[in-house]
This record gives sequence, C-alpha cells and structure tokens, in this order.
Amino acid sequence: MNILILGSGGREHTFAWKIAQSNKTTQLYVAPGNAGTAKIATNVAVSVTDFPAIKKLVTAKKIDMVVVGPEDPLVQGIHDFFLNDNELKNIPVIGPQKSGAILEGSKEFAKEFMARHNVPTAAYQSFTSESLDAGYAFLETLHPPYVLKADGLAAGKGVLILNDIEEAKIELKNMLVGAKFGNASAKVVIEEFLSGIELSVFVLTDGKNYLILPTAKDYKRIGEGDTGLNTGGMGAISPVPFADITFMEKVEERIVKPTIEGFQKDKIPYKGFVFIGLIKVGEEPYVIEYNVRMGDPETEVVIPRIQNDMVDMLQAVAEGTLDKINLKIDERSATTVVAVSGGYPEAYEKGKEITGHDKVADVIVFHAGTQLDDNKVLTSGGRVLAVTSYGDDFREALKTSYKSLESITFDKMYYRKDLGFDL
Repeated sequence: MNILILGSGGREHTFAWKIAQSNKTTQLYVAPGNAGTAKIATNVAVSVTDFPAIKKLVTAKKIDMVVVGPEDPLVQGIHDFFLNDNELKNIPVIGPQKSGAILEGSKEFAKEFMARHNVPTAAYQSFTSESLDAGYAFLETLHPPYVLKADGLAAGKGVLILNDIEEAKIELKNMLVGAKFGNASAKVVIEEFLSGIELSVFVLTDGKNYLILPTAKDYKRIGEGDTGLNTGGMGAISPVPFADITFMEKVEERIVKPTIEGFQKDKIPYKGFVFIGLIKVGEEPYVIEYNVRMGDPETEVVIPRIQNDMVDMLQAVAEGTLDKINLKIDERSATTVVAVSGGYPEAYEKGKEITGHDKVADVIVFHAGTQLDDNKVLTSGGRVLAVTSYGDDFREALKTSYKSLESITFDKMYYRKDLGFDL
C-alpha cells in the first residue's frame, strides 16, 4: 500500500516509524514531515489544510490510505472532502468526518455530547460577549480555582485556571471581548474545577467496534514541578501507574462505551482515534475533554508499546472490522522526554544545528520541530525532539531517556528533568 501521513510533528514521525515497519507498506509519504520522517519516508512540502494540493499528491502517488495526524484538517473537513470527490471517495481516511471532529473543534459541543450520553464531566455553562454579565454571575456561583476554556481550537493553549475571582472576570472579558485567543474564544466555556490527577486514554474505533490503547500521562507545563506556562507537552509516561484494572473498567463502562454508542445514536460517522483527557477524582473518572486524534507527546509512548502491525489496525478501522484485531501490548513502560527551543512556549529562535541525536543508543529519537538543510538537522519549532525509552518501570525508562539527552545538543536546548515527580 502507498500511505500518506499528514502532519509534521513528533506524533507523525512516530506514525511513520511504526507504519514503515509493516510488510503492507510499499511507499510512505509524509506531508509536510520533518527531518526525522525524511529518513524513513518521502517528505512532500504540502500544507495539511491545502486540500486541493493534497488531492493532487494523492492522485499522483496513487495513495491507498491517508492517516491524519493533527486536528486542524479534521475540523476543516478533510475526510468529507475525500468522500465528496469521485476520484478520492474510495480512499480510506483515518480520522473522523467534520461532524465528529467538532468534538474537539467546539468545547461546548463536546460538553453537550457528554451531557446527552451521561458521560461524567464537570458542571459547566458557556458564554459569548453578549452574555458577559451572565458569565460574571456564573463565576460567583463557583468555588476557586476557576476554569475558563476557549470554545474553539487554540493549539492546546486556550485553557486558563485562575484562583482569584476578579482575575477570572478580567480574563473572561479578555477572551470574549478582547479576543485573547482570536476566534477560538468568541465563546468561552466556564466549568467547575475538579481536583485530582490527570491521564489520557486513547481509543481507536471504526465507529462501532473499538480498541482501548495504552494509557499515558503527559506533562504540559514548561517548568519543573508543573509550574510556568502551558506547552504542547514536555514529555509523557505509559502506562499510568495509578490507572489500575478496577479504574480502567470504570473508564470503559462509564466513558468509552457511552462515547462510541453516542456516535451511533447521534449518527456521527467516526473512523479514527479518540483521545479522552481524564481526571481521576478519588477513585472516579471524569472527562476533561475529547480530542479527535492522537496526543503529542503521548503518541511517542503509546505507539511504541503496540506490538501489532499498524497498517492491519488502520485497515480494520477503514473496513469496520476492528473487532477482528487482537491488541498486543508490550508490558514494559515507555517514557518520552521533549527537548525544546530556549524561550518556548514564548518567542524562540529557529535554525539551530542539532548534534548527537543520531549517535544515541537504546532510545528512539522522534523528531518534532526539525528540518533538513544541506544534510544538517536544524531546529524549526518550539518542541524539537522527543526521546523515547523502554524500561521495566517508568523510572528506569526515564533514566535511559535522560542519559541520552546528555549527548544531544543544540543552542539553548531545554528539557524538564522531573518527569514522573507526581507518581
């Protein structure tokens, strides 16, 4: 099969790494890709949201399957674009249609979906600039901290958690009236704060059958001890030690099953990954959010633990036969530590040469914000590399990742040295 992966981050490099191992893969393309995918696939300089250019590429390269990495093309309807085009409609797209992608595209839609299907989540209300005063009044009914979420896509940065009610009111106005997150915060969901520990559960579904993939926990804050600004993710651990069998049975019964059944009841065609952001409150699971694709950097620890042929799994999604797949998981722990550009998640410089990444043993180095220039690997983004290791437990795996990071360098490189501190 000729397979096209859309995206350019660590998630897409991980998909490419896994898909390249399949005997069913003939040619592998990544658009636009990065310096890591260039080593195992053919990069094509096409934007993930340029649908006409993607069609041209798919036709020219006789692509048999498209795997969508990021959320943007899904929310914009890449799957629908294929289904509505006579030349493309028989090519499977892994990722939901627009009616399913809105689960991530609108926080309000997701909350309404959970309410409809009795999926446990925090109490909430949503507001626009017209209902700002009602938003202030709702804040008064809550106990701190106050959670404000931009309704639309804000690249993982549209959530504010504030302890002071006056500050919460100011930020609510900044989001709704001052467009703090652009169009994404034209509507804001305010919800009650749930106190607990977070984790991510990943589900692969053909719309009816599903597989629950390994659990993962990522670390979003730039600073050690989970301090400082939110990032796209500074590292991840799989499996999550506190997600035992009893807890995961609750997750399946109360959250995964009602979600997949909800797709069918609401007539939402869904073929792809569902990323369920959970919080464990006491011993009970609650949903914080849905995403409609794999997480990043969680992909870099989840996919390496899957022992099945990835193409077999994705074909089963396309054909509606996921119930025939017997998921095999590596019992070892996997961890990934993300090396970022100095200054990230605020302003940072690009074009710094990376050395040592190709000399390290016992780890898999997944590229994120990298590019090739005259055979040199340069930084091209905030999150640059994700260094993944296996171990008998997460502590052992982390030791290996950290040891390898000592040999990798680029100007102003930074990574957190405390992952797993809360476990």
